Amino acid sequence: MISTSTTPSCTIQQLLDDTQYDLKLELVAGQAGLERRISSSRIQKPGLALTGFTEHLHPERVQVFGNTEVSYLRTLSLQQQQAVLQKVFESNLSCVVVTKGLEVPVPLVEGCQRTGLALMRTPLVSSAFISQVQSFLEETLTASGSLHGVLVDVFGVGVLLLGKSGIGKSEIALDLVMRGHRLVADDIVNLIRRGGDVYGHGNEMIQHHMEIRGLGILNIKDLFGVASVRDRKKIELVIELVEWNSGAEYDRLGLEQESMNILGAELPHAVVPVRPGRNMTTIVEVAARNHLLKLRGHHSAQEFAERLSQVLSKNVAAGARPSMPTPRPGAHYEEDVE
Repeated sequence: MISTSTTPSCTIQQLLDDTQYDLKLELVAGQAGLERRISSSRIQKPGLALTGFTEHLHPERVQVFGNTEVSYLRTLSLQQQQAVLQKVFESNLSCVVVTKGLEVPVPLVEGCQRTGLALMRTPLVSSAFISQVQSFLEETLTASGSLHGVLVDVFGVGVLLLGKSGIGKSEIALDLVMRGHRLVADDIVNLIRRGGDVYGHGNEMIQHHMEIRGLGILNIKDLFGVASVRDRKKIELVIELVEWNSGAEYDRLGLEQESMNILGAELPHAVVPVRPGRNMTTIVEVAARNHLLKLRGHHSAQEFAERLSQVLSKNVAAGARPSMPTPRPGAHYEEDVE
């Protein structure tokens, strides 16, 4: 079960506090507006709105006042500035940022303070600030969620292991780490979508740790070194572990690729039964290798089915009786159990 976030948004306070993207923001006025929210990664420069044409102002976007906007305001009288800004403020904007460290016109400071609109300033020029704040917003406003599972990097493929508690996900991941692969997250996998891809990472509190029943909490990074873990990985393959059921039908051919929807992205999905005697670590490794082959245009099951169909067609044409039926695409056969 995936726990997803609500409609992505962030507060002005988060924007002001950020240090990762080096926005260098300082609050000038309108502290009451720090709890307002931004819900779009697109940035807007008011432009014509300062002449009174405010129909296309987008309140959910950051409004950037650069050298052009500030210089234009200074050409107006004090009363004209107040009148123009008053009409702009009626659009219930999220926040205003003055770039290039420019001196902020007094009517803009007073208007933001009066209406509770956060007014910030940065020494960055408009182009640099817009580029950096868009990167911050794209990261912050993307779809996100979390689920119970284990994420590992196997041969460079992000493999997400799902299954009910106690089925052996962590033990498989531990065995994979001992074979030279890398752990990304255990137990809780935090998800984030960027473009058409879904990335997973561990919870900050338990990052690089793993719970093994009977041993407790293990620090994988300390046990196996920094090369045994990674902070984030794109999810490319989902393997769902289920308990073996002799009455269930499992895919024996692999001609049809099932998928799982995670945060709106369709990811390759395989259901793998677990029972004593099956080397699940090897199966996961082979699944990752097979996924890489498919990315290179080699589909083993389809190629085998095509060769088999050609042989059977030749036998039928020659009047020979086929020795075995042609497999149907997507066919499932019950596993023989002694």
